[in-house]
Amino acid sequence: MNPYRVVYYNVDDTLEYENALLNEWSITDMELIEVKDREGRRPFTSYAADADGIVVEYEQITRSVLQNLPKCKIISLQSIGYNNIDISAATEYGVCVTNIPGFCTEEVALHCVGLLIDLVRKISYLDRSVRAGNWNPLLGYQTHRVTGKTIGLVFFGGIPKAMMPMLKALGLNVLVYAPTKTKWYLAQYGAEKADTLEELLAASDFVSLHTPLLPETRHMISTPQLARMKKSAFLINTARGAVVDEAALVQALKNGEICGAGIDVIEDEANEKSELFSLENVVITPHAAFVSEESFYEGRKRALRQLVLRLSQHTAPEFLVNKEVDLNLR
Repeated sequence: MNPYRVVYYNVDDTLEYENALLNEWSITDMELIEVKDREGRRPFTSYAADADGIVVEYEQITRSVLQNLPKCKIISLQSIGYNNIDISAATEYGVCVTNIPGFCTEEVALHCVGLLIDLVRKISYLDRSVRAGNWNPLLGYQTHRVTGKTIGLVFFGGIPKAMMPMLKALGLNVLVYAPTKTKWYLAQYGAEKADTLEELLAASDFVSLHTPLLPETRHMISTPQLARMKKSAFLINTARGAVVDEAALVQALKNGEICGAGIDVIEDEANEKSELFSLENVVITPHAAFVSEESFYEGRKRALRQLVLRLSQHTAPEFLVNKEVDLNLR
């Protein structure tokens, strides 16, 4: 019997680690194929047309792409988000879509708090200022103590939960907008519930976004929402770039409608372009919140495990996004 073919498309590093894991797990019926074509010299489907499984990071897997992947049984993502996959079409064609929730919880939680501290203490701003020849601690916006201030967390999954001990240690009050969570549930973590997003925005000195990118969360922070925030407030986004209307955020920052922003994700990551790069009251990192040596290998291991479950062991993957998919279609 021919081995199942799995195409790893434009993922970082080689597949030495994955092949070592297959050997360790005694999996002999899977062949991993590494494809690097970041310039797009050939269509994605020309590489993956005969693949039983696919691993991608940022490639857009649309309905038309899926129509040209007749053998594909699983798309395994080495990420938490899955907004680059047409989930409805994948389900219709019997293709499992898997992600790897929780693989970088500690890293992202710490990164969020790091952005908060950087913003409130102007660390990056003053570093740039000193390097430009200005030895002046009073440049830029005013700084304030964080004790007694309020941070608003938009949604309350694993990352916000991991942030809670750090936020409490800083003396922050925590307000949460999470429609599916009760006030009693949030109270267990030391947080209060905001009934609406608008309530949270108006009350918070820091707003940190932790939502997946869905049709209903795209641009959930735009001009009306930014106008509700305090002029002294900071926005932190480590979720997905398009959760924020970037043009509206740029204008709010330029006009002093909010004080600053800590950003790890932008709308146009494909082209690595954003007007936010030029603003002094922004701390920005290149979608790096998830990165550590530990998370890097843990994520790869979990993604490979989903492929093994679906292809080699013929069972439902552990982290199945489209749980309603019919495994018998393919």
